[in-house]
Amino acid sequence: MKKPFLTISLTLLSVLLINTGFACTNFLVTKGASTDGSTMITYAADSHALYGELYHWPAADHPKGTMLKVYEWDTGKYLGEIEQASHTYNVVGNMNEFQLAIGETTYGGRKELQDSTGIIDYGSLIYITLQRSKTAREAIKTISELLDRYGYYSSGESFSISDPNEVWILEIIGKGPGITGAVWVARQIPDGYISGHANHARITTFPFQKENNFNNPKQTTYHSSDVISFAKEKGYYKGKNKNFSFSDVYAPLDFGGARFCEARVYAGFNRVSSGMEKYEDYAMGKNLKNRMPLWVKPDNKLSVRDVMNMMRDYYQGTPMDMTKDVGAGPYKNIVRWRPLYWEVEGKKYFNERAISTQQTGFSFVSQSRNWLPDAVGGIIWFGVDDTYSTVYTPMYTSMTKIPEKYSVGYGSIMEYKDDAAFWVFNQVSNFAYTRYSDMIPDIQKIQDELELGYIEEVNGIDKAAAEIYKTNPEKAVEFLTNYSNTQADKTVKSWKNLYGYLFAKYLDGNVKEARPVPEGDAYITPKIKFPGYGEEWYKLIIQKTGDKFEVIK
Repeated sequence: MKKPFLTISLTLLSVLLINTGFACTNFLVTKGASTDGSTMITYAADSHALYGELYHWPAADHPKGTMLKVYEWDTGKYLGEIEQASHTYNVVGNMNEFQLAIGETTYGGRKELQDSTGIIDYGSLIYITLQRSKTAREAIKTISELLDRYGYYSSGESFSISDPNEVWILEIIGKGPGITGAVWVARQIPDGYISGHANHARITTFPFQKENNFNNPKQTTYHSSDVISFAKEKGYYKGKNKNFSFSDVYAPLDFGGARFCEARVYAGFNRVSSGMEKYEDYAMGKNLKNRMPLWVKPDNKLSVRDVMNMMRDYYQGTPMDMTKDVGAGPYKNIVRWRPLYWEVEGKKYFNERAISTQQTGFSFVSQSRNWLPDAVGGIIWFGVDDTYSTVYTPMYTSMTKIPEKYSVGYGSIMEYKDDAAFWVFNQVSNFAYTRYSDMIPDIQKIQDELELGYIEEVNGIDKAAAEIYKTNPEKAVEFLTNYSNTQADKTVKSWKNLYGYLFAKYLDGNVKEARPVPEGDAYITPKIKFPGYGEEWYKLIIQKTGDKFEVIK
């Protein structure tokens, strides 16, 4: 039975969402580092139980005294009530009508600092803040005030926050059970640079501030007043303030933090910035003292497609390349089935954890553009399932209606719906995992056609919408809503057709190629290829079986 369209209350959405913690990747791009002057952040929400869908909260007015029920984003657990704002803004996914975008990754940190009595968890914090803030600085202020008033329920968290002009990284951890508030630090990414985080705290030392003046555009660092003194009280730190490192104190690094988390940041940086090879030993967990910088300067300015492709990484060109070991199988698969750790004869081993992974529920690249009206400038390029084989489709964040096949309640993680975007994309990717090296070129061909087409198309849509906006803002929003919905439907239809094509072509382990039917003939049998396995895989079979399969002369 189809669930009713939700105009969505935070209460209803929180119940629907499942754990995304400890498994996400963000990159942050300043306007000086992008080809068109836009700011961008990325987010892959990775969880084996997360259903990929596009959330929506319409702008709304609320009577004085209205209370908002808060449920933990990961589990649906009721946490309490907070006072509702008198007016809340339109939010599409993780971006609002003022082009403010927020992403996250969970780093955990010191377990004893999670406050089980707090009312606001990290997921609710994102969506409440998006409904109440217009700029990145205002978002940081809102987050601080919410936590001080209601308490922070979750473990350590890193946030990416962007508006049309600035990009910030904010890292937070609670103070322990029964202690309201959190300790935190936020840093503005210098213009022309990029940053990233992937489930480990990345802010180390920072300039200590006497006060947080959120109206001062020259202040590039904010933090809680007790971020250092609290650590000293708890016995976590005894040194000088100038040497205080948030990451080292509140989330001490270990092998897993480097190899599974920081390695993903390294991989993204390595794609666009030269000289990153000097941090390879750090990314591989061999030299934890060789910390990567919080931000790097890309060799060339990045387009939105460049940033999309940063999210399509499985450590290509590094010693961690997931297609280069026997775990990739005969068809060079880029994913590994969980668990992350495994044991053989008492020894512990692990699988790589790359940016591209099978358990992604949804991912996006946000684009905020200060030369356009907010209603036109905000785009969230949204995709579901594995980043390597998804299609990032443009969703303008002023839109008032979410595409049905991406909407909340259109299918679920345990309710298959054959035309829901999440299930259509999973059909393709999961079939491709069986013969990855053969099928991925077919997938990338359609992926390129769609994404490059949308990127080109958006230029004209922007101009048309901006022109309409001059005289009729509501009509411009309607135009962008229709465009976003139409392209979403096109993406799903194209991918559903792709699945049919792949299934027919690669049926039974063969590869079929259609041949033209001469005039007058009813049917021509397709050309059949039996590709078998590659030579390397056959050699492995021989190594394990000796002469068992040798043909006797």
